[in-house]
Order: sequence, then C-alpha cells, then structure tokens
Amino acid sequence: MSKETEKQRWQRNFADLLQELRVAQTGVQILFAFLLTLPFSNGFTETTEFQRDVYIVALLAAAAATALIISPVAFHRALFRQGRKPELVRFAHRMASGGLAFMLVSMVSAVLLITDFVLERPIAFVLSALTGLWFLTFWLALPFARRSWGEEDIDDEDDNPRSEST
Repeated sequence: MSKETEKQRWQRNFADLLQELRVAQTGVQILFAFLLTLPFSNGFTETTEFQRDVYIVALLAAAAATALIISPVAFHRALFRQGRKPELVRFAHRMASGGLAFMLVSMVSAVLLITDFVLERPIAFVLSALTGLWFLTFWLALPFARRSWGEEDIDDEDDNPRSEST
C-alpha cells in the first residue's frame, strides 16, 4: 500500500471538509428558508416583542451560519490553482466551526421562538436549554471526548483501508 503525499493529504482533507459542509449547508438553508417565510404567516402578528426579538436572533444567526459555511467555496475560487491548499483547509475548518456555532444559536433560538409561542415561557426556556445541551453533546462533548479514545493518530482517515490502486 502506498503512502499518500502531503499534497494528496491536503487535497483529501479539503474534499472531506467539503462533504461535511454540504450536510451542514443543507440544514442551515432549510432553517434559514423557514425563518425567512415566518413573518409572512398569519400567526406572526400574534407574537410578543420577546418572540420577535428571538426571531431576529435566530434569523441573523442563520444568515451568519450560511455565510460562514458557504465561504470556503468563495475562498477556494479566489485561491484556485495557486497551490495554497493547506491555507484553504485551515480557513475552511475555522469557517465551518464558526458556521456550526451560529447554526447552534439559530436552532436553539428557533426552538425557543416556537416553544414560547405554544407553551408557557418557563417550559420554553427549559426545552430550549435542553435542545442546546443536546446539540452541544453531539457536536462538541462526544467528539472531543472521542479524541482521547484509543490510539493517538494524527490522521483518523488511516483507520479506513484504502485500495492499492489509489
């Protein structure tokens, strides 16, 4: 089995990151589209000032998440064929992380908005906090806890056998 070159590794890392961003992008775009249409629904006029403020937070966080998650594509276009893949991968990683943070804020805010509209506010706060903890568990706590399991390996992709022809 041949060992990949550093250039091939950066290329693979970028391709892997783009795949991850495609998943996140779909989720944030669906949430953003929902939030964009909400003020035009009949029941929106019945919202309180607090609910409208939460809506603005959710909307702006979804917009920020969208911008950050899509930004690696624009960065790639600007650096295309300049041999700066390591810089691009590092930038894309930071933007993806920031995009996920804004997506978390938007998701929790959207849950707070909806639950505050249909339930009592204290229950809405509890459910929203639990939602935030749920996301943080799967997006932060488990991945970081997993980092210390098993062997220390710089590249977790080596766990997957590759064909000799690659």
